[in-house]
Amino acid sequence: MLTPTTTTLPLTDPPAPAPDPGWRHARRTVSLSEVHGSIPMPGAGATFWQRFRAYWGPGLLVAVGYMDPGNWATDLAGGARFGYTLLSVVLISNLFAMLLQHLAAKLGIVTGRDLAQACRDAYSRPVAIALWLLCEIAIAACDLAEVIGSAIALNLLFGLPLPWGVALTTLDVLLVLLLQNKGFRIIESLIAGLIFLIFSCFLYEIIASRPDWLGLAAGLVPRLQVVTNPAMLFVAIGILGATVMPHNLYLHSAIVQVRQIEPTEAGRRQAIKFATIDSTVALFLAFFINAAILVTAAAAFHGKGYDDVADISDAHRLLTPVLGAGAASVVFAIALLASGQSSTLTGTLAGQIVMEGFLNLRLKPWQRRLITRLVAVGPALVVAIIYGERGAGKLLVISQVVLSLQLSFAVVPLVLFTSDRRKMGVFVNSRLVRTVAWAVAGLIIGLNAFLLWQMAVGLARVGFHGTLTYSL
Repeated sequence: MLTPTTTTLPLTDPPAPAPDPGWRHARRTVSLSEVHGSIPMPGAGATFWQRFRAYWGPGLLVAVGYMDPGNWATDLAGGARFGYTLLSVVLISNLFAMLLQHLAAKLGIVTGRDLAQACRDAYSRPVAIALWLLCEIAIAACDLAEVIGSAIALNLLFGLPLPWGVALTTLDVLLVLLLQNKGFRIIESLIAGLIFLIFSCFLYEIIASRPDWLGLAAGLVPRLQVVTNPAMLFVAIGILGATVMPHNLYLHSAIVQVRQIEPTEAGRRQAIKFATIDSTVALFLAFFINAAILVTAAAAFHGKGYDDVADISDAHRLLTPVLGAGAASVVFAIALLASGQSSTLTGTLAGQIVMEGFLNLRLKPWQRRLITRLVAVGPALVVAIIYGERGAGKLLVISQVVLSLQLSFAVVPLVLFTSDRRKMGVFVNSRLVRTVAWAVAGLIIGLNAFLLWQMAVGLARVGFHGTLTYSL
């Protein structure tokens, strides 16, 4: 159990939006200092749409984590094996994500601290270090999935060997550094373009796959079968674990502070309102893309002799001959590349936020990003060289299990902080929000713990390879 410390240092460095006088490291640093508060907001006479456009952006960066290559294997498996049944799980997972991202944005806007800084401020140093290590492992696992996904896409599109594809993905470190120096809006615009590309690709895939629209609609309604069927439950938990990403909570609480938020109650209320709209709309886009992957797999493979398709490369190879659409496989690979590249950009930012927030470590931007990238590229490169494409695909599944383990260590502090009146003042979670947030946190923790237990049982029963085969 994590026990917050109770220090009472006053806030003296204006502006001071945090209502709590007990943030131990108050105002020593700010999140993403090179772009913090760099985007001006419209004046008092601005319309709703002018304000929405000004706040629009951080939600897109967050949404990327909900459609990264780590989600693809679980969505493909769910669609190929069970048709449209698990669409309801994708929908519920995204609803959970909308609530948690709202809380993350509110924490950053109200307190002026990102989630990593808030943990360092509230907990003893040993606990903060432990949380940092767990978070770094999770970010490395997420980054691993993104690097592998990009490398597989480059292999599918251009025949580039996996090790070269993995090495090539390190160049995004330089890209982020270059773009961020030109303003954070440039990064947001690039991410928006990549998400639009992914959206367009899967719109084509859905049209080409000609799904059963009635079956699709029925799949959005939760069924008891999802819980009573062990195989279906296993895949459903995998979808949940792959959808709700812990690093996004740290990321969102920091990037909402890139806007120039007026340090008044009215200013913070406005910022929370538009940040929530921003993230909710973006996560609906993420829901469409995740659902589209599952729907495409269901329409193309389920009940047609390909129910065991769960590997990204197999899906790519079979889409064109099964659907009879000449561009289906190429469009699928383009979407995978866009997904991998967009998620590596946001993953690098999340790594910077976590390192700075937990350790108060001030490195040069290129040094922070290089360290973050190398932690992921090293294992990915080893697996790509030794095990090739099949081993890389299995690594995607392992990365999602690691993320499941870390998730509770991000969700619990987030709910604790935003439910603490000393820290949030008038912005503290209402009783309803607090109840729903704890219910969501408890369900996520329980389901992910069950997933890990199932993996452990499978490992003991059939060994490492058999466990991964079953999970897919």
